[in-house]
Amino acid sequence: MKYMLLINSEESFYESVTEEQIGEIMAGYGRFTEELEAAGANVESNRLQPTSTATTVRVRDGKTATTDGPFAETKEQLGGYYVIDVPNLDDAIAFAAKIPSAEYGSVEVRPIWEM
Repeated sequence: MKYMLLINSEESFYESVTEEQIGEIMAGYGRFTEELEAAGANVESNRLQPTSTATTVRVRDGKTATTDGPFAETKEQLGGYYVIDVPNLDDAIAFAAKIPSAEYGSVEVRPIWEM
């Protein structure tokens, strides 16, 4: 079954850590991705640009309106994702717990409703 692991953390977190710490976090992501690939579970993954680059689109009464930034102001922002293919939710949760950002943010695990 496919699951999306949505990685959330405060963008400001990266302003409060050293370049060395950021390097360690990114190395952790590299190791995690290698583990997923070795297990044959990695379908797709990407890091997202900051929320300051986002555009939100709404259509009301047939008219399209856009606004800069994310849909809602939140403490944590969506910073990236993995799509994985594993046998069950327990396996998805086990992988989510290994994502480096889970130590200072959160990872939402959502089953994909394949169409």
